[in-house]
Amino acid sequence: MTSKFEQLQEVIGLDSELNNIQDLDILLERILLEARKVLNADAGSIYIKKKNELVIEYSQNNTKQRELPSGQKLIYNRFSIPIDKKTISGYVASTGELVNIPDVYKIPEKAPYSYNTKYDKLAKYKTHSILTVPLTTNTGELIGVIQVINALNDKGKPAPFRGDDLPLIRHFATNASIALQRAKMTRAIILRMIRMAELRDPKETGPHVNRVAGYSVEIYEHWAKKRGVDEQEMHRTMDTLRMAAMLHDVGKVAISDLILKKPARFTDEEYEIMKSHTLHGARLFNDKQSIFDELAMDVALSHHENWDGTGYPGKVDINTGEPLETGKKGNPEGKKGEEIPFFGRIVALADVYDALSSKRVYKDAWKEEDVLKEIRKMSGIKFDPELVDIFFKVLPNIKAITQKYGDVE
Repeated sequence: MTSKFEQLQEVIGLDSELNNIQDLDILLERILLEARKVLNADAGSIYIKKKNELVIEYSQNNTKQRELPSGQKLIYNRFSIPIDKKTISGYVASTGELVNIPDVYKIPEKAPYSYNTKYDKLAKYKTHSILTVPLTTNTGELIGVIQVINALNDKGKPAPFRGDDLPLIRHFATNASIALQRAKMTRAIILRMIRMAELRDPKETGPHVNRVAGYSVEIYEHWAKKRGVDEQEMHRTMDTLRMAAMLHDVGKVAISDLILKKPARFTDEEYEIMKSHTLHGARLFNDKQSIFDELAMDVALSHHENWDGTGYPGKVDINTGEPLETGKKGNPEGKKGEEIPFFGRIVALADVYDALSSKRVYKDAWKEEDVLKEIRKMSGIKFDPELVDIFFKVLPNIKAITQKYGDVE
C-alpha cells in the first residue's frame, strides 16, 4: 500500500500538472479523478457553485464503470442542490468545513445533514464512507465541493477514510481551487470572444460552442485510446482541443451583418464572402506562440472541408486567400481525406451534428433519427469514416453533453 510520504509527493507533483490545464471542464474532471486516486476512493462527484446552488459537474464510479462496454463512459444525472445544511454537500458548502463520514447509514440523529439512501437504490450501488471538502479561493470565496465516496482498503473493500487522509485532501483542495480560479478566467475570456461573435451571428452561442467542444473531445478521446496514445499526451490534447473547438467560428466577426443575419438564401457572391470566415478565423492564430495557436488555426481554417474534397476554403494562402492549387473553374483545389487537418475533421463532424440537432431562426431542429441517418449517409463524403464510426460508439456521451449544455430559451 502507498505510504503517506509517497501520497504527499504525488499530491505535490499534481499541483503543477493541474496548473497546466487550461480548460475548465477538462480540469474539473481531472481534479475529481486525482482526488479519488490520492485517497483510493471508488467513486466521487465534483460540484460547482452557481448562484445559491451546487451543480454537479462530473461524477465517477469505478464499480459502475466496469459494468459498461469498453470505451463507454458512465452517464450520470446532472442536478443541483441548495446550499444549506440539510445535505452533506450543502452543509460543507455553507459552513466551509470538511466532513468525514465513516458510514452514511449511521449518521447521528443530531447531525444537521442527512443522506438520502434512495440514490443508492436507484444506482444499485451501496455508499459507505463519504469525505466532502470545500473548494475555496484564498479569500474564502466558495468555488465548489469535492465529494469522494467509499475508500477502499488493502482488499479492495469499502472502508472509512482515515484521519491522516485529511491533511492530504486539504492540501489538494487548496491547490485545485487555485487551478480552478485560473481556468474559470480562461473560460470567461473565451466566452467573451464567443459573445462578440454572437453579437454578429445569433447561432454562435455559448451552449452551441460548449456542445461542439464537448463532442469533439469525446470523439478524440475514444480515437486516442483506440490508437494507444500516451495518457499524458491525450489529456494535454483534450485540454487544447476543447478550447480550440469553442473558437471554430470566431472568424465570423469579420463578416458583414447584411450577410450573417440575412434570413434568406445567400447569393453566390454572398456565399463566397461567408466562406471567408474560415480564413479570418485562422489568421487570428497565424502568429503561432503555442500548440493551442496551431490547433486553433487548423480548426478555424478546416472545419468546413469535406472528406471528398468538395469543402472550403481548400488549398489557399491563409494571408491572401489566393489558391495554392486550382481545380475546376479556377477555384482552389479542395483538401480531401487525410489532407484535411485531423482536428478540423473532428470539429466538422461535431459542428454539423449540433447544427442539425438545434433549432435556428431559419429552421426547426431535425428529429434525432434524421440527424443520425444524415451523419451515416455523409460518411466518406463529408466526414472521415473512422470518426463517424467513433461518433456512434460515443453517442451516449454525446447525448449527455447535449443535455448538459442545453439552449436557454
